[in-house]
Amino acid sequence: MDAKNDKLIRMTTQPVKKLILRLAGPTIASMLISSLYNMADTFFVGRIGTFATAGVGLIFPLMTLMQACGFFFGQGSGNYVSRALGANKIEDAEKMAATGFFCALIAGALILGLGQLFAGPILQVLGADTARVAQETVDHARAYYTTLLFGAPFVLASCVLNNQMRFQGNAFFSMIGLVSGAVLNIGLDPLFIFAFRMGVKGAAAATAMSQCFSFCVLYLGTLRSDTLKIRFRNLTPSGHYLKNIVAGGLPSLLRQGLGSVATLCLNAAAAAAVPLSQADAAIAAFSVVSRVMFFTFSALLGFGQGFQPVCGYNWGARKFDRVREGYLFCVKVGVIALLLVSACTFAFARPIVSLFRDDPEVIRMGAVAMRCQSCSLPLMAVVASSNMLFQTAGKPVRATILAVARQGMAFIPCVLLLPRLVDPPIWGVYLSQPIADLVTFLLALPMMVHILKRFRLALRDSDVMP
Repeated sequence: MDAKNDKLIRMTTQPVKKLILRLAGPTIASMLISSLYNMADTFFVGRIGTFATAGVGLIFPLMTLMQACGFFFGQGSGNYVSRALGANKIEDAEKMAATGFFCALIAGALILGLGQLFAGPILQVLGADTARVAQETVDHARAYYTTLLFGAPFVLASCVLNNQMRFQGNAFFSMIGLVSGAVLNIGLDPLFIFAFRMGVKGAAAATAMSQCFSFCVLYLGTLRSDTLKIRFRNLTPSGHYLKNIVAGGLPSLLRQGLGSVATLCLNAAAAAAVPLSQADAAIAAFSVVSRVMFFTFSALLGFGQGFQPVCGYNWGARKFDRVREGYLFCVKVGVIALLLVSACTFAFARPIVSLFRDDPEVIRMGAVAMRCQSCSLPLMAVVASSNMLFQTAGKPVRATILAVARQGMAFIPCVLLLPRLVDPPIWGVYLSQPIADLVTFLLALPMMVHILKRFRLALRDSDVMP
């Protein structure tokens, strides 16, 4: 109890900016290294060929969907846990931590079982159809898919432990768990792919084994730190806890789930927007760009995740001045950082894409797509910071709207319609993401202005909630 009370005092009294920076360091590292799972597969699979890169790119939505489910339980339970700890409700927080963890394990087992049972139809939905792509691409996609699924329970459980540790202010232990898995993955990829001659199946096996190892390290971290312990006796799948998991986790599920759907639409649009002989190269190009841009964006997400426990503790303690200060700090730092990142990805687009694949068509299309997306990336600082504030503060409607806006309400319609309206059609695919980013920013801007006004009212009147 003393450790929990000491942490509550630190989170609600220490300077906000220093707290965020201290917590953001490990979370930024965690997000960057976590994204290396997919980056490593793309890099080493790129040594096999364009068909292999395209096949793995087709399965990328599956990994995104698994992570979306993990973040649903992790963010849903973690948000609640931080507010409960801020209000000094320790037993309540312990019940939510256990409920979120065990629900995620069950969901992961279901994904594994159903995914293997309905592998054929799911692969067709993912785009592994010889009507637009080569048979070699389909074969690579199937090999990667069937092996990757075995990591599903560990992906979901790791996401829950990672998020719960972060929301309790133990970002360092969270980072250690993710870093260890990523380092193992980078080491196993070339061993399985080339030394054991397993091809893309080796890349999937390396990822699944690394996720299992990461889960073990994270679980040990909960036992060795002052994080809430996961105990089966605390599992409480009541309506109260499940409702709060949905309220806190739905924005993450929709954001990343729609990201998975958006990738499906992107792959289909890219393949249809070029001559049939270039379809596999187009899928490979956008697969590389998607991973690189997510890697750059993940640093912002990590910084925002450093803000979330500060927001949760201080919101629970009704210290809204500290929440407002932290929110504005995240917006300012995020805009500046993404401006620098955008300049680099715009200037060095061709060399970056060529690191993953030496196919001239992949490099040409990938460089144009990366430069287009770089132009709108800084706008996402406002969107991401606002989304995390609303999600952590228990504002599910606004958080959900922002979560679905970028990839759901904006990108999917753009990527489906613009190629029909633009000549050549591939430019419709190139422009879809920057247009979607602009629309999402314009939606987030009035929400940002409104919450800042509510903060000013709350600071004048203690009975007013933002």
